[in-house]
Amino acid sequence: MEASIVRVSGVTKNFTMGKSQIQVLKGIDLEIGMGEYISIMGPSGSGKTTLFNMIGGLDKPSSGSVFIDEVDISQLDAYELAWLRCRKIGYIFQTFNIIQVMTALENVTLPMVFGGISDDDAREKGMELLDLVGLKKRFQHKPFELSGGQQQRVAIARALANDPAIILADEPTGNLDLSTGEEIIFLLKMLSREKNVTIISATHDLKMLNVSDRVVWISDGRIEKIENRDELSISIGQISETHT
Repeated sequence: MEASIVRVSGVTKNFTMGKSQIQVLKGIDLEIGMGEYISIMGPSGSGKTTLFNMIGGLDKPSSGSVFIDEVDISQLDAYELAWLRCRKIGYIFQTFNIIQVMTALENVTLPMVFGGISDDDAREKGMELLDLVGLKKRFQHKPFELSGGQQQRVAIARALANDPAIILADEPTGNLDLSTGEEIIFLLKMLSREKNVTIISATHDLKMLNVSDRVVWISDGRIEKIENRDELSISIGQISETHT
């Protein structure tokens, strides 16, 4: 494995429900290398989304640390964390989360505006990213004029806007049909290889196994096992549907 870009050390997470404390993460240790394609898999309620949110700086652990490039992000203040998320991490969501009143190009360039890039440079780079995901001719289209798969491609282009080291993809195929989901998975894999971006996906979709370098299986708030692709115990050829 290349040098670690993400290191999770002894992470626990508790939530309060009424008078009860629910322990969702029960001591997670994980290292993820630069340029790796990682899938975090597990049943609903296993803690995979909570772990995903910890890595993305969207939530803070109850104990333990999350390091991005050896910076403990749980110790950052709100401004520092916003800066890190803007420049180091790109996000892709199941529901696309693109802005309905903006064109594809405007959605892609929005993070660049927050990053301080000039309008001309942002437009040029935005067009390059839309070309990369196969949507250059649709740059003026708004989300309602695009299919679900095209909207997710806009979201991927937006995630790449500020040249992040990490892309976090939360159920990126969850709202897509089988063939479109496969297109998105292989697009992410191509980006991982060509740009040396670390892809971390929280997913139920077993098609992800085909492109993952490693799969982290979460069960009851703990890492049950970590498997390399060539060690996977599930045969990809037997999977004929998206598991949600």
